[in-house]
Amino acid sequence: MRVEVVGLKFEVTDAIRQYAETKADKLTRYFDRTQMITVRLSERDKRAGEFEVELVADVEKHDDFVSTASGDDLYLAIDAAVQKMTRQLTDFKEKLKLSSHHPDEPR
Repeated sequence: MRVEVVGLKFEVTDAIRQYAETKADKLTRYFDRTQMITVRLSERDKRAGEFEVELVADVEKHDDFVSTASGDDLYLAIDAAVQKMTRQLTDFKEKLKLSSHHPDEPR
């Protein structure tokens, strides 16, 4: 799986890139058919020091999953977006499991 970290009018330092990549990499634990994750980072309000994080997960046979988070701490915003994406991917995986069972089969 590929992870791409992009700064929108925002310089991404090596430390931020590594942190975002490490966090995004863990998402494959929740759904192994994830092909690519794009992490978009931007400053929502430069004076207030507020950041916005958008995660886009490209998965097989489904529209992209998107999660966003914002806050004055970029690392916490990344964590929040990853947490939201984790929830989306686990819910989707559960839905797939349930739909693959025949109603007469025991679960």
